[in-house]
Amino acid sequence: MDKQMIAVEVVYALADKQKLLRLAVPQGTSVREAALRSGMDGYFPGLDLATSPLGIFGKAVPKPDERTLVEGERVEIYRPLIADPKEVRKQRAAKAAQNKAGESGEAVT
Repeated sequence: MDKQMIAVEVVYALADKQKLLRLAVPQGTSVREAALRSGMDGYFPGLDLATSPLGIFGKAVPKPDERTLVEGERVEIYRPLIADPKEVRKQRAAKAAQNKAGESGEAVT
């Protein structure tokens, strides 16, 4: 007996290019398997679908090889972070404090 097919989407984006693909996959397909079936690496050379972090609707999936998809879900392929967001916020806050202290003539500690 054939497995029932479900419709899912797989998306990936760079700063200047994005791609959304709609797929019909067998029920029971894992998040990782859907990413691999999408062929997204053909549109984005260098993209490693076997190891890329994945998510569903903006939430990271810790075990994408184990999590199975349901009808209508969107698999998101994440890029590696260039900088740690917490560190960037910390640097931005320090710079703002320095600029504010410079305007008021106070010493920054």
